[in-house]
Amino acid sequence: MAKYNEQTLTNWTKPPSNSEQDKLERSERMVKEAINEDEKLKTKSTETFGQGSYANNTNVRLNSDIDINVRYTGGFYFNLPPKTTREDFGLNNPISYSYDEFKDDVENALVAKFGRNDVVRKDKCITIVENTSRIETDVVPTWNYRRYSQDGAYVLGAKFWSDSNKGVINYPKQHIENGIGKNNNTYRRFKRLTRLHRKLRYKMLEDGEAVSDNITSFLLECLVWNVPNRIMNNYETWTERIKQSIIYLHENTKEDDSCNEWGEVSELIYLFRPSRKWSRQDVNEYMVQLWNYLEF
Repeated sequence: MAKYNEQTLTNWTKPPSNSEQDKLERSERMVKEAINEDEKLKTKSTETFGQGSYANNTNVRLNSDIDINVRYTGGFYFNLPPKTTREDFGLNNPISYSYDEFKDDVENALVAKFGRNDVVRKDKCITIVENTSRIETDVVPTWNYRRYSQDGAYVLGAKFWSDSNKGVINYPKQHIENGIGKNNNTYRRFKRLTRLHRKLRYKMLEDGEAVSDNITSFLLECLVWNVPNRIMNNYETWTERIKQSIIYLHENTKEDDSCNEWGEVSELIYLFRPSRKWSRQDVNEYMVQLWNYLEF
């Protein structure tokens, strides 16, 4: 008999409670207020929006936090195709405002709103400490990022620099849009299956299982993204859906060839490359570990 019954698995597919959701939304609203009220940032072109599991509606009960992207839209970083120059794309007017200045300005705006003791600057984000009325909130200052094609068109993403000077590029809006599309095509089961995979990882950790640090919540969402819709649509129970998703992910991470083209949910960044924190082997081993944990 499996470790967890169908009712338990069904409960774990559900989003946070209304009270948790209220805290999440309040946190997002207060960050927007902080940015909009700041005298210096008022003069800048910015956009503030949720990203990560909160914005994607894949966060799990009792483990909710929130990521907020504060994006500077008055300038941009860019990546050009091979054998082209910035002149080919008319990129001849660098601006004087820097990313470091922007991150400092965002931090100052948050301190003015929440107080110095409740705002902690970290390497990649600025964290607002949790209290009784809000969830812990990671604010990520970013700039627009353009990935150009030969024809002059570009894909718009976000780029930020850690305080340790590491550049990070992602595509949060494409991630959200693609997730909504897959969810609609799977009777809303994509996000529910993602929550279930995430909840099971937390349960394994609670039970003392030695889960690799490389198996992140973000990775699990991307793995479920690469599970075919038929696995979510053609099976009637969550027991069978989680079982079949584990089988699929295990079988297709045995060799590089079967998963080398898998992408993040945005489909703009490859999931398995030498530069990534995780590897195909990590995933393959974790699926065996999860299968055994569930006592299938």
